Amino acid sequence: MKPRPVGLEIALIAILCFLAYAPSLSIPLLEDDYGNLSFAWDHGSLASLPALFHEAVFRLRATSYWLMFALWKGFGLAPWAYRWASLALHFANSCLVFAVVRLVFAVGGDRAEPRPAWAASAGFWAAAFFAVYEGHQEAIMWFSASNELLLFLFGASSLLCWLLAWRADVPRARSRVLEAVSVAAFGLALLSKESAIVWLPLFLLAAAPNWRRSAIRLWPHLGLAALAVASVLSTRGYSFRFSDGSFSLAAPFWITWPRSFARVLWVWGWLALAVVAWFRESKLLKRALGALAWIGIALAPYSFLTYSTQIPSRQTYLASAGLAFVFGLAMGRLRAGAGAARKLAAVAAVAMVVSNVAYLATKKRTQFLRRAEPTEQLIRLARRTPGPIWVQCFPRSRYIAEEAVRVGAGRSPDILVWSQAEAAARKAEATFCFEER
Repeated sequence: MKPRPVGLEIALIAILCFLAYAPSLSIPLLEDDYGNLSFAWDHGSLASLPALFHEAVFRLRATSYWLMFALWKGFGLAPWAYRWASLALHFANSCLVFAVVRLVFAVGGDRAEPRPAWAASAGFWAAAFFAVYEGHQEAIMWFSASNELLLFLFGASSLLCWLLAWRADVPRARSRVLEAVSVAAFGLALLSKESAIVWLPLFLLAAAPNWRRSAIRLWPHLGLAALAVASVLSTRGYSFRFSDGSFSLAAPFWITWPRSFARVLWVWGWLALAVVAWFRESKLLKRALGALAWIGIALAPYSFLTYSTQIPSRQTYLASAGLAFVFGLAMGRLRAGAGAARKLAAVAAVAMVVSNVAYLATKKRTQFLRRAEPTEQLIRLARRTPGPIWVQCFPRSRYIAEEAVRVGAGRSPDILVWSQAEAAARKAEATFCFEER
């Protein structure tokens, strides 16, 4: 079978990304977006760098605030601009999945080893799955979760450059450039989210079976990771991240980790593993085990949450790349077969795209619209009411209400009053009570 040109495969990945997540382009900003935009206004500019890095809680999520600030300067509060930005990041990440699978899981570490027939299309099918997969939708459909997209973008870019830098066919001068880019990209990953250090074991996993020798090449990355860890630990005495009870080493990770692992695999991962097991090829099984290890490693930092024994969907974005690897391997093997195997691959491809796209367009879009409605109703009332508003019932925190009014309506949060006595004293002109539709 003649392989498709890489340009055509990238174009198909772009189409799949748009097909799956186009329904999210018309969703308004959500509740936490207003507070994060408010912070980005004050800390996202170049002049505000000292203030941002002084904020211990947020300095390791700097890239998302820089992105928010840039979008606000360019497009104001237009929701479509933020939605398109998330979609563009997701497309870029899908392309990185394509590149990583082709370089690592499909070809293998030993370039003298014959390339399996299934390797030709495994990268495309992994990226196609990642592009439309609904399981990590919150990272794409909720702009405040863009730190997950940025964490992946910079981490996977660093990994790809690191792997390419040490290929035998890469000139030494170019190798040095790739190494420098890898270190810089890893630094940006560390400025995207605290959990970015999990990329280090993923680097070694990708370098298997030569991970011991490859570990020596990670010393610049290890140095940056050590600085990031020291930055986090230095705030232990006053950061709410250590005192709000949402994260603890005493959390029931022995429940959260396996439960979330099984949830990531459901249902396409289990089906793909069944295909891999059916063919019983050692190279295929080896790559599938590597993909499972990727999922397990990527979930580990989030397995110590105390508020849930199920990791939120946005935090499975990195882990879902491992799921995509498994799916790509299974589809590549089916496509490399003949007769019934190729027919099964065609049926699986159609079912995978249709089920994920339909779920995102119906159930998930409706959920996010409902999630946005409380702040949307309050913003609309604040825009048309010149005087005080008595907030009788609001299903979110007071902080979210005040930031929605300040950022979304361009009004002072002081127009909101929260008690009957205050409403009478200030002669409130309107009352607000959220009405679910």
